[in-house]
Amino acid sequence: MKPRIHPVSRPVVFRDRAADVAFLTRSTADSAQRVEWEDGNTYPVIDVETSSASHPFYTGRSRVLDTAGRVERFERRYGTAAAARN
Repeated sequence: MKPRIHPVSRPVVFRDRAADVAFLTRSTADSAQRVEWEDGNTYPVIDVETSSASHPFYTGRSRVLDTAGRVERFERRYGTAAAARN
């Protein structure tokens, strides 16, 4: 790698407020807020809205949308007007 062109990577704590979970990883992001981690060191903390701990895809709480019903409702509303214009 070329020297002096890559951003500095440092340990950062990402905190998911929705799931009340925090995890330590490396990132180029920085924050003025600090938090003391389990190892006794203080790290910058970045609050996120969604992580793998709270995202429906990863937790298995996702909903299946009724797309067939939506298409039928769209065709009932707009299908006759669109066919009349053609």
